[in-house]
Amino acid sequence: MVRSQADMTGTERPSRPRRTTPAARLIALATATALIAANAPARAQKGPAVVRDAEVEQLLREYTQPILRAAGLAQQNVQVVIINDRSFNAFVADGRRIFVNGGTLMEAETPNQVIGVLAHETGHIAGGHLARMREALASATTQSIIAMILGVGAMVAASRSGSQDLGQAGSAAIAGPAAAIQNSMFGYLRAQEEQADRAGVKFLTATGQSPKGMYETFKRLADQVLYQVRYMNPYLQTHPLPSERVAALEGLAKSSPYWDHKDPPALQARRYPPSDTSLAARYARAISAYRFFDPRVALAQIDALIQAQPQNPYFYELKGQALLEAGRPAEAIAPLRHAVQLAPNPALIQIMLGQSLVATHDRGRVDEAVSLLQAAVVREPESPDAYMQLAMAYGQKNDLAHADLASAQAAFIRGDIKTAREIAARAKTRFPVGSPGWVKADDLASLKPPQSALRGR
Repeated sequence: MVRSQADMTGTERPSRPRRTTPAARLIALATATALIAANAPARAQKGPAVVRDAEVEQLLREYTQPILRAAGLAQQNVQVVIINDRSFNAFVADGRRIFVNGGTLMEAETPNQVIGVLAHETGHIAGGHLARMREALASATTQSIIAMILGVGAMVAASRSGSQDLGQAGSAAIAGPAAAIQNSMFGYLRAQEEQADRAGVKFLTATGQSPKGMYETFKRLADQVLYQVRYMNPYLQTHPLPSERVAALEGLAKSSPYWDHKDPPALQARRYPPSDTSLAARYARAISAYRFFDPRVALAQIDALIQAQPQNPYFYELKGQALLEAGRPAEAIAPLRHAVQLAPNPALIQIMLGQSLVATHDRGRVDEAVSLLQAAVVREPESPDAYMQLAMAYGQKNDLAHADLASAQAAFIRGDIKTAREIAARAKTRFPVGSPGWVKADDLASLKPPQSALRGR
């Protein structure tokens, strides 16, 4: 996304983080909607699907940073994780991550509503509502936490619809987490909501933002209870909304001096008819063309976007991704390199660039790929894709020890402990005993398989 008006003219160094303009946020929302609608196959992982997109994540990072500062959490590196699910839902689990369904971005009518949900979830973290789970979830991966939540959701849906298959699927999904995690989660899901409401309004007021979007969202969801008892929204399962709570939130929100503060008009535009020739509309259509139509048409549209805003890193990223997925990895390298130089948080783009370098099977590019991917996993330690690309890069260098170690780390992050242990055991035999690689492999090889919390019941 565009970082500032100065970026369009190239008068500032593009790598420095900048305040987001309204137009930039609109473009990012177009990206988010288009990616979720397209099911984001290139960015999702196996198992419980996580959507990874540098631009959308940067947008949500900018939404949360002022709120986190107001909450005194700016130094805690709280991340927003997007789940590839079209239902409206958001939750926190361990004090380090706010999980948001893609459907939340699609259903929200204004950015202020998304920000309101993020403020409420931040209220849970700031209020210490997660103390019972922090220890239990300290070493849990993002994937395992999402698996647990989705498993609980499947079991709730089964109980309401009478579906035995759904219930069995839910039981299987939550079989891995320890009983302590599950018990803590169930206790958390139905408590402390009013405190989080108050904290959320406080944080929004402190940052000069309206709490109206937060109230509108919860009011709409509360009204749905009357009509969707059987297929209740997942957010209503984890965030009970009695009428008394909604009424209290209304009074609290309307007392804010920023109640009538509105999003800029440009931010409120979310639909793009063919007659709309704005940059955001052209961006959304380029993503749609790339996902569903002729890649040549999409590339022409992306080139036009780059010509309009040559300092926008995400246009170059989109071009590189389109070329990579069209089987043209060598051509993807140049735009992705440019995107890495321009983006304020380029780790995800570095992974894609590393993937392009590896996919060329050019031995002269392997060292660059390894260097990029090593840097990326430092910033993205829970990315199985990064470790798998790193494993392939090491394989091309015939460094089988590090290739096995990276493969084992990828399996561990995916939640496949059995495979992680097996590959790590093989990696141990390739490293000198006591070396850093041997120690890491030994740690993975010594992992205990997850025990079912339902065993024996």
